[in-house]
Amino acid sequence: SRSGREPAALRGCAAGLAPRQPREGSVRWSSAAEASAVKINEKASREKILTLESMNPQVKAVEYAVRGPIVLKAGEIEKELRKGIKKPFTEVIKANIGDAHAMGQRPITFLRQVVALCTYPNLLDSPSFPEDAKKRARRILQGCGGNSLGSYSASQGINCIREDVAAYIKRRDGGVPADPDNIYLTTGASDGIATILKILVSGGGKSRTGVMIPIPQYPLYSAAISELDAIQVNYYLDEENCWALDVNELRRSLHEAKAYCNPKVLCIINPGNPTGQVQNRKCIEDVIHFAWEEKLFLLADEVYQDNVYSEGCQFHSFKKILYEMGPEYSNNVELASFHSTSKGYMGECGYRGGYMEVINLHPEIKGQLVKLLSVRLCPPVSGQAAMDIVVNPPVPGEESYSQFIKEKESVLSNLAKKAKLTEDMFNKVPGIHCNPLQGAMYAFPRIFIPSKAIEEAKVHKMAPDMFYCMKLLEETGICVVPGSGFGQREGSYHFRMTILPPVEKLKILLEKVKDFHIKFLEKYA
Repeated sequence: SRSGREPAALRGCAAGLAPRQPREGSVRWSSAAEASAVKINEKASREKILTLESMNPQVKAVEYAVRGPIVLKAGEIEKELRKGIKKPFTEVIKANIGDAHAMGQRPITFLRQVVALCTYPNLLDSPSFPEDAKKRARRILQGCGGNSLGSYSASQGINCIREDVAAYIKRRDGGVPADPDNIYLTTGASDGIATILKILVSGGGKSRTGVMIPIPQYPLYSAAISELDAIQVNYYLDEENCWALDVNELRRSLHEAKAYCNPKVLCIINPGNPTGQVQNRKCIEDVIHFAWEEKLFLLADEVYQDNVYSEGCQFHSFKKILYEMGPEYSNNVELASFHSTSKGYMGECGYRGGYMEVINLHPEIKGQLVKLLSVRLCPPVSGQAAMDIVVNPPVPGEESYSQFIKEKESVLSNLAKKAKLTEDMFNKVPGIHCNPLQGAMYAFPRIFIPSKAIEEAKVHKMAPDMFYCMKLLEETGICVVPGSGFGQREGSYHFRMTILPPVEKLKILLEKVKDFHIKFLEKYA
């Protein structure tokens, strides 16, 4: 207290004495108040302001299958296993999401060293860290306010990292120029995609923005479109032709959509998720010409650009092909391309690092985009540092190069083996067909579901492939995502499964799926 004297109760405590008990009357008053409160609560409570009826209907419409009902069920089963409840399996294998480190992939040493040095700069004096890692960490820290990773960065991202991204794009694309001012660092690729869509969507009624997306698609797109109350315009990939993209199908989709919306955005995922196809040069040229002809804004989701496995397949960036098609295209087609720390050989999903390169943007819109980005202040600075190492890795002659290249090639060659193993094993199972996994990190096999199982799924008010995947989870502990969460042609059924588990575990997983599928066909024949 101001007088320097402590309240009596505290003086008693300090002296080791028990504090005085409240007088009997005050105890009776507390009990009465408590009883009164209970009576008030027993009466009809006031209606909540926020209910399912009053909430934002666009948010309610959002669905994200990758973390949908099947994953919630997997979480419940994991809790039951921990409690000792007996199941026909001992663990849940979450093959539903491309989370490499959760599946046992080891981090790239050099990336972690640089991020560690940035996070705790005292380590810069340690002889345990190589000089090339220290050099990169010092450069990143010099770009941070107060030389600290804990400071906000510019909304567009740290300048020196954007310079490194631009230099990476120029190297990747064989000398095609890249301007750091067109680079925006993002919270994973998802943040960039959602931001660009947000700035693109406008109009009402038949003039509402239509966004063309591939079917099957990554559910981020349908979720973002729902949240923005835009119009989803589906174009179908050709399953019979290894999930190829056909420009005639784009044309059909666009012209049908013009009857009810204003299609002005075309989204491409290359390599494909969930389908794993890698687009050839001719296909990309056709898509760019189509976008130029129809005045569409192009979104190129290229987060799996390092994940190409099939012989004869090669990653071509949309930016590179656009420039090689000449100035009529390269000066006019508006293009946003996306990359991330989460996929490739890095698998650093938790850092939420990413970037987008946006070219041919109207100068006034550029200002609007920076304004929109500034609302979220900046992407995580540790994620920006991780992104820097993806685009600025060790080079020949640097001390970390040999270890880095060994780790990188080990991850990618392992994924290539697992892609082939998965395709081969699925195609030996009656009633399952799997296209070649040319790239990315998923299989998207087509499954035959008997009519009896389809009828039972209806009884449970489930899509047939959701019913199938739920049974697979309950009987084997394997968690995969039904194809209906990604979109598929009417009457066809699929599931998406990651190929990230270690080879031996993946073999066991595939054997379990095979045994389950054969029993499922027998049960519902």
